[in-house]
Amino acid sequence: MKDVGQKKETGGVLIHGNIVPFEQDAGFYLQKGMFYYQKNKPDKALRFFQRAVAAEPDNAFNHYNLACMLSKLGRLKEANRIFLHIIAELDDTLGDCYFLLGINYGLLEDMDKSREYLIRYLQAEPDGEMSFEAMELLDALDEDGSLEELSPNYVERDLFLDRVLETGSTEELVQLFNSNKGFRKALANRLYHESDEFKEEILHFYGKIGGDAACKVLRRFVKNPWIKERFRQLALLELKNMGYDGKVQTFQEGRITELDLDNYAFNMPVWKKEWQQVVDCAMQNMRKSNCYEDGFFEDIQAIWLDYINTVYPETPRIVKVETWAAALEYSLARFHFLSLTQKELADEYKVSSSSISSRFREINKALDLDEKAHRNMMAYLRSDFLK
Repeated sequence: MKDVGQKKETGGVLIHGNIVPFEQDAGFYLQKGMFYYQKNKPDKALRFFQRAVAAEPDNAFNHYNLACMLSKLGRLKEANRIFLHIIAELDDTLGDCYFLLGINYGLLEDMDKSREYLIRYLQAEPDGEMSFEAMELLDALDEDGSLEELSPNYVERDLFLDRVLETGSTEELVQLFNSNKGFRKALANRLYHESDEFKEEILHFYGKIGGDAACKVLRRFVKNPWIKERFRQLALLELKNMGYDGKVQTFQEGRITELDLDNYAFNMPVWKKEWQQVVDCAMQNMRKSNCYEDGFFEDIQAIWLDYINTVYPETPRIVKVETWAAALEYSLARFHFLSLTQKELADEYKVSSSSISSRFREINKALDLDEKAHRNMMAYLRSDFLK
């Protein structure tokens, strides 16, 4: 995929009666779109993906994300028009467009076009990550079936893969990987599964076996804008440990960039039991309130991981788990401008307000959460003004 690039879009905010101009680039809108997608707010995500396209209309990457979002919303005909525009006018090397056209046309019950684009995908990327799925779909279509009839096969294969990952030894996994092309494809696709279960184990497995096939999977994975950052960092670490020499393309700050792994400093400590106890305690208390959407649970884990990585090797001494958990939840509340006080959390966690305040100051000093929250809010208000 092509780099999102640097083209700017100019807007303005009304301040004291004057229009103060400022610029937003396509990367900004893409980041906002990803944020709302992860918060399960597809309509807002779609709006920002559309703005990314408007800010940089010649970039195939922006169009691709918009088409994917439309597909997820069930607006398949609109998505297909964009996929077709990409391969006809912008970048005919984006093989995933052919595969997704095949899927969408199948769901629209146009089986001839579904077959046509699945075949074109296999011609464009015979060893692509979705080639196993494309062949399965073509087999079903050749039997006069429909795409929906494949669902039991996919479920059965996922259950088999889960059983192998749960009970199989490393030697068994290596044997399957070396002898079964279908297993290799299923293993790679499991990294993009909705559930995070086994993703860390799979990434470590690729790092352990090494070789060109594993390297290709990891390089493709770190370019994907939809994956969680902690898994991207793990994949980059495995690539570096494998001895990958040179630059790798990865998604950072709303665009595809090149990263020199030789000079990329990882700062990832071995995870300690008490660190996990802190975030587990915080999330357990959050679940009791029934006020938090799913995205907040991802955010609180990200804040804690970011804090540990930032202060490492001067990591905190955890004397009372509940105190740190309360401070962590308060950090989440401050970052999202939630109405939650230290006194309320002190009552819930059975700790003192002063201890929460002290631990929060340590987290905020390391991460500058208040400043980040302010910048995010200003960016949101400015983008909202331009709607």
